[in-house]
Order: sequence, then C-alpha cells, then structure tokens
Amino acid sequence: MTDPAAPSAVRIDGPWSHRDVAANGARFHIAELGDGPLVLLLHGFPQFWWAWRHQLTALADAGYRAVAMDLRGVGGSDRTPRGYDPANLALDVTGVIRSLGEPDAALVGHDLGGYLAWTAAAMRPKLVRRLAVVSMPHPRRWRAAMLRDARQTAANSYIWGFQRPWLPERQLTADGGALAGRLIRDWSGPRLPEDAAVETYQRAMCIPSTAHCAIEPYRWLVRSLARPDGVQFYRRMKRPVRVPTLHLHGSLDPVTRTRSAAGSGEYVEAPYRWRLFDGLGHFPHEEDPQAFSTELVNWLKDPEPDR
Repeated sequence: MTDPAAPSAVRIDGPWSHRDVAANGARFHIAELGDGPLVLLLHGFPQFWWAWRHQLTALADAGYRAVAMDLRGVGGSDRTPRGYDPANLALDVTGVIRSLGEPDAALVGHDLGGYLAWTAAAMRPKLVRRLAVVSMPHPRRWRAAMLRDARQTAANSYIWGFQRPWLPERQLTADGGALAGRLIRDWSGPRLPEDAAVETYQRAMCIPSTAHCAIEPYRWLVRSLARPDGVQFYRRMKRPVRVPTLHLHGSLDPVTRTRSAAGSGEYVEAPYRWRLFDGLGHFPHEEDPQAFSTELVNWLKDPEPDR
C-alpha cells in the first residue's frame, strides 16, 4: 500500500496536470485540464479533488478549463491551524479564481463544497459566473433543517458526533481510514463505488492532520448556530444569489434529505433548475458520472437556462 504521506496519495496521475496556487494566505493544490471558460470544482467530505476525476475529462472535452481544488486542510493543500469557518473557506475559493488569472468561474460544489459554493456566490457575486450545487441545500435551508427537522438532524448524526474533541479524528484514521470508506459506501445508492476508489479516499484521509482539518468546518457549523459569528454569517446569507443556478440531488441521498435541499431556489434571484437523479445517493457525480456530466455540460452550454 502507498505511504499515506506520499504526494502520490493525492497527486494521482491522469490526463490532468497538478500544481499549487497561493490564495487567501495559504497554498492550494489543484488538478486542471482543458482550455476555455473556467469551471472550478469543489469536493465534499470525506473526499478530495479526485472526486471530480470524471468531470475533469468531460468538461475539458466540452471546451472548458476544468480545475478541481483541494479545500483548505485536505488533499495536497495547506493544513492551517485556523480558518475553517465558511466565510473564510469561501474566500479561499474566490482567491483561487483570482490566482488562476480568470475574471470569474462557474462554481460546482458537492456536499461541503456545495455549501462553500453557495457562500461564495453570495459573498463575491462578481467572481461567480454560474453556480451548480450537489447534495447540499442553501446554508439558510441547511440551518433551518438542522434545527427544525428531526429526520434531518438524525441523518446528520455524524456531524453531531464530530463535536467531540480528538475522538472523531482517531476514528477516521483508525484501520487505514476504514471509517471514511464505510461512510462513502453507506451514503451511496445501489451503485456502490469500486474498492480501489474507496481505498484512495482512505489513504488521503490518513495523511497527517487531514482528519482534524476535514472535521473543523463541521464543528464551526454546529457551534456557531447560536453564537454571534454564526448569526451574523446566516444573516449575510440572506443576500440572494443572482447567477443561474443548477441544483442536483440524488433521490436516495441518506445524508441530505430531498425535502431539506428542495426549496433552496427561494434564495436565488436568477434562473434556477432543480434536477433529481432517481436511484442515486449522496455522490451522483461518482455513482453515475456520465448522466451527471451530461446534465452539467448541457446546462453550462445553455445560454438561457430556464427557471
């Protein structure tokens, strides 16, 4: 088995190229492929940039500059001691857009990456050309569901478990990252991921400090629910998204209920398209990459996406 600390654990060979860019006071690893308008891909938990391997090639073939970044503290990016609140993580994203020399980007985010994509589109609208969010409601919808929907609260039991000190990190890295692999399998629909793919995520989770950094955003999300900084953040998120938005969701997602995600369009003052993938779970971009990529590319190329 590859040494988890080795660069090859996250700098996986393929048609793409790897490099680091500086943004918002940190260094971020990216994988990029293709030329054209920028599409920036943001992974979720418990993954890293490699979750978008299928979309990198599909987007490049469709005439886009596809870039998948590792979020702060994950994969090949810097593991800083602080800075894991969503406002700062969203500034990481917009900072990477600027560092790539682009005027704007179409943001595509899954899970936590989707949360940050919503946030970036509200905070820095001039840098976001279009927005595609996967398996994640708007931040204000997420907060409401966590506080008022008992079923959603139960579905996110892992987030409550992350509030304990130190133990979650040890659990995530025990037995070669077995828990991360189990979560990916449990959250998928009937199209389970290949063992090799799961092992790749497990190795990446075992890179020192990754588990801690990957958990920190979720600690902030819960602990800030009643804190002034959290109240201020969610107040800022009242600002509507004013770019065309594609919202993608798996009908069998056990982590984010369809009911929680649906309705996020109330925060979008632009064309909004909801797409439910029948028979898919929390990772539609990996469970059925062809259908997902086709939907994404067609929407990106549509000059007038309908509401």
